[in-house]
Amino acid sequence: MADRDRHRPLGVVTRGTTNPNRLRRVDNWLVETCGDRLRAAADPLVVDLGYGTTPVTAVELRGRLAARVRADVRVVGLEIDPVRVAAAAPAADPPGLTFARGGFELAGLRPTLVRAFNVLRQYDESEVADAWRTVTDRLAPGGVLVEGTCDELGRLGGWLLIDADGPHTLTLAARLTTLERPAQLAERLPKALIHRNVPGERIHALLRALDDAWHSAAGYAPFGPRQRWLAAVTALSSTGWPILDGPPRWRHGELTLPWQTIAPT
Repeated sequence: MADRDRHRPLGVVTRGTTNPNRLRRVDNWLVETCGDRLRAAADPLVVDLGYGTTPVTAVELRGRLAARVRADVRVVGLEIDPVRVAAAAPAADPPGLTFARGGFELAGLRPTLVRAFNVLRQYDESEVADAWRTVTDRLAPGGVLVEGTCDELGRLGGWLLIDADGPHTLTLAARLTTLERPAQLAERLPKALIHRNVPGERIHALLRALDDAWHSAAGYAPFGPRQRWLAAVTALSSTGWPILDGPPRWRHGELTLPWQTIAPT
């Protein structure tokens, strides 16, 4: 196969809508969860896959990782649309930030971390597993893909941690000050799960149990939404759901579970 064919962008142009700070929640989670991978990497290369019509989220990602993980981190924003790549060029001002044309094949790069947000949401569910495999086959040893979706303002989100063996965890996250009920998180499940929120599926059982726990914790509402969320997650854990991390992450409106506990049946 010719080199130009091997690195030909794989995927389709998506809507690409984005906003400043839209991905702040997942970025903060990446710092805490994937920071050690980048610190140990010989080449701390990160790919922001499908950054959209403006490069703002790639700029923010590089800034957060450089400030809190390691200063020499390199972030490459990849987009299939060459017009978007050209438009992003002026933003490649800080050292360690560049933009290039590419898709799921990662433009021949071998990153330690790939963030792909609000990309697969616009694909068919049947295409998801192949997209995951295409990306993870091209990661550096020990590398991971974080794939998910969020609303336009970054208030609700859900993402998966994936490596060469497949998904490992699901994280749900919400801005607690605007959360009316956890069932709202169903709107922003990753593509692999969003159509599975129906009776008989484990993700449906999880969201229903979390919603019930939230309602049962209504007595904590006068102390603020964070205390109510902590009480709800604690109650959910006590019923047998294997919730990972702990209160330090829960306080941020997060909830992480092993993939096998919510994977499609």
